[in-house]
Amino acid sequence: MSASTAQPTPTDVRRVALASLVGTTIEWYDFFLYALAAVIVFRSQFFPGTSELAGTLATLGTFAVGFIARPLGGVIFGHIGDRIGRKMTLVTTLVTMGIATFLIGLLPTYEQIGAAAPVLLVVLRIAQGLAVGGEWGGAVLISVEHAPEERRGFYGAFPQLGVPLGLITSNLAILVLAAVMPNEQFMAWGWRIAFLISALLVLVGLYVRLRVTESPEFAAARENAPMRLPIVTVVRDHWPQVLCGTAIFTGITAMGYMAATFAIQYGTTALGLVNTFLILAVIVGAITEVPLSLWFSAMSDRIGRHRMIVYGSVAAGIAAIFFLPVMSTAVPALVFLAMFFARISGSPMYGPAAAVAAGAFPVEVRYTGASIGYQFGAIAGGALAPIIATLILTSPAGVWGVSVYLTAMVAVTGLGAYFAGRLAARQPL
Repeated sequence: MSASTAQPTPTDVRRVALASLVGTTIEWYDFFLYALAAVIVFRSQFFPGTSELAGTLATLGTFAVGFIARPLGGVIFGHIGDRIGRKMTLVTTLVTMGIATFLIGLLPTYEQIGAAAPVLLVVLRIAQGLAVGGEWGGAVLISVEHAPEERRGFYGAFPQLGVPLGLITSNLAILVLAAVMPNEQFMAWGWRIAFLISALLVLVGLYVRLRVTESPEFAAARENAPMRLPIVTVVRDHWPQVLCGTAIFTGITAMGYMAATFAIQYGTTALGLVNTFLILAVIVGAITEVPLSLWFSAMSDRIGRHRMIVYGSVAAGIAAIFFLPVMSTAVPALVFLAMFFARISGSPMYGPAAAVAAGAFPVEVRYTGASIGYQFGAIAGGALAPIIATLILTSPAGVWGVSVYLTAMVAVTGLGAYFAGRLAARQPL
């Protein structure tokens, strides 16, 4: 057995899991930082003179553009990752994300360069979307493919933890900056510091990632001739798995972004609550989400990963029903609890979903297949959920209409996990 395909030691597995965690945390710091700035800063900086509703939809629209670019990033970087390797593809996505985020921190405002400002903002957001679209699949696969089969649910959760950790660090960056300077300075230029910091974080991520070995499972498969077009094979032979992956991540991302991005926007504009209070609620929920995700992921290795996601969708569905009606009371303690429980309700689903997505495809097309299923689910949930919820709120359906919509999204996740289990085992769960 060659060195490149030798069975990884427990130390190797832990090192790779840590490297995937560090890299994804940096990527999601950048991605969530944009989301937070979009609902706090960008409307006045890049879309002045619009009505409140139009400005909100415009900023959420630039936020959604990043999601729309993510499947394309999954195809492009999935193709590279399936043909060349997981490691160098992950280095490329990290650098791409870091450059785009750094340039957002330097971007002139509408007042300075006119309509070119929001156009350039959208271009850089697209670059962020492409990078995240390629990042997730590689980070998950390099962690899962190093892990022993019976622990893949647990180790697959480590790159997933980059989401709450990225959410924590990005919110903390904005919270600290807003606290140490007057609001006028923060809105004028202080917010840029959080984006410029990304350059230093990327250097740390590169140091960690360049020390990781290639996935042994991929290294063994690479001894055969790689497929010319993995996306063709995925669409032709594995479309049911892609549909299940899309369904699984639809509800997961819908709950995640509603409990973070939308909650902050709704709390400030509709309820008149303070930004710092809402950001703190997001941080507390994300901190709690980290150990919960690891615990549920470890449990999924024992009771079944698909089954754990189904159970999690039931719990998240209950949280989805009451999330916005409770939050709309504008009572700070109730708002905090609504945001907290909505955030942690995704923990039983999100961790095990990585191993489920990876295990649905053969290694030769795994990067492409897992990536596009996840990214299409992110569009349906993460990109569209805040926009659709904003529009529902202006209709007679109101907050309960949003509850029905969000509960339906979570139900889609449960159905996706159920049918993914059927496809994997060819028998009922």
